[in-house]
Amino acid sequence: MKLDTKALRYLTAEDWRVLTAVEMGSKNHEVVPTTLIVQLSGLRGGSGVHKSISTLAKANLIARMKNAKYDGYRLTYGGLDYLALHTHLKHTILYSTGNCIGVGKESDIYVVASPSGQQLILKIHRLGRISFRSIKNNRDYLKHRTSASWMYMSRLSALKEYSFMQVLKKNGFNVPEPVAQSRHTVVMELVDAFPLRQIQSVPDPAGLYAELIDVILRLASFGLIHGDFNEFNILIKENEAPKERKTTMKEANDDDVPKEHGTEESKPEGDQQSKEPETKSSEVKLTPVIIDFPQMVSIDHTNAEMYFDRDVNCIKRFFERRFNFVSDESGPRFADARKLAAGNNGKRLDVEVEASGFSKKMAKELEKYMQAVGVDGDGGYDEDDPDDTPDESHDELK
Repeated sequence: MKLDTKALRYLTAEDWRVLTAVEMGSKNHEVVPTTLIVQLSGLRGGSGVHKSISTLAKANLIARMKNAKYDGYRLTYGGLDYLALHTHLKHTILYSTGNCIGVGKESDIYVVASPSGQQLILKIHRLGRISFRSIKNNRDYLKHRTSASWMYMSRLSALKEYSFMQVLKKNGFNVPEPVAQSRHTVVMELVDAFPLRQIQSVPDPAGLYAELIDVILRLASFGLIHGDFNEFNILIKENEAPKERKTTMKEANDDDVPKEHGTEESKPEGDQQSKEPETKSSEVKLTPVIIDFPQMVSIDHTNAEMYFDRDVNCIKRFFERRFNFVSDESGPRFADARKLAAGNNGKRLDVEVEASGFSKKMAKELEKYMQAVGVDGDGGYDEDDPDDTPDESHDELK
């Protein structure tokens, strides 16, 4: 859905209290009764609440359910967006929103600005936006979920991504700098880079391949497996690394000439021309930046070996298909990853994330839901399904 912020500036304090009341009521009600909205908002007088309800409904932040057994409303994705943006605004994280640069099945990506004018990325998790194929295949599971599941699971997805980005950044991994998280949104650094899937050639495929495999192994050494390590979730940042210019033979000879005999006035015209400064050459260093962490799992996960092998094989297939590069080595293998994790002096980032607030129970709930709706770390699409299309939520994240 499109993020429309036109009504954001016109909402009153009472409107925000009513909208928050609908969010609170959605935890236990598919349709929040109007009487409960009045109670949770804490506003005196029903007329003010009904006025706010009307304002919110016109802005499509809440919706009245037809054929309901009682009078009530449900929170829409637009309403949840507004609540998250309101929190970021109150905490002076955001000042304005810009263009949408990516839309996928799992998230929307927007360019935003901080109060100081710094450009950032706002990622809005939308696990409730699932394909018809996923609903059809998992109808038995989905019918037992409450209407609030899409809000809760999107919150968990955002919290998981933010938590992992924090620990990864702190431990020296090349990931976007996490700035803030609220509800189903994450604010992060805007990386000036190109998605790997858009790059047609690189000067050193073997070097880049080795670096990406090293990232997989380094994650494993900290007890983590990305779970969706492919060309969609790898950004390539270009950094210029200037080379040192070698001193020419002519310059070396000139340095040995005494100053009184080596002035420009006493040199022939040809020597003056040969003394002109040379243009310093530079080489481009490609640095991979890893994004998208909702599918990341612990190395102790039941399917850890499957996820690890899939990450490695995704890189192998892409480099062979795009750059015609095939590594001489068959590995790495999951056994290698286990050895690295065992020899890392007990430093486990999966445990650190759990301690920071994202519990094992949350991880299990999120994983079960994502598998049920077809979002299980497959790059956002099914290669064997001709009716499915790639998730291009990061195609223009640069």
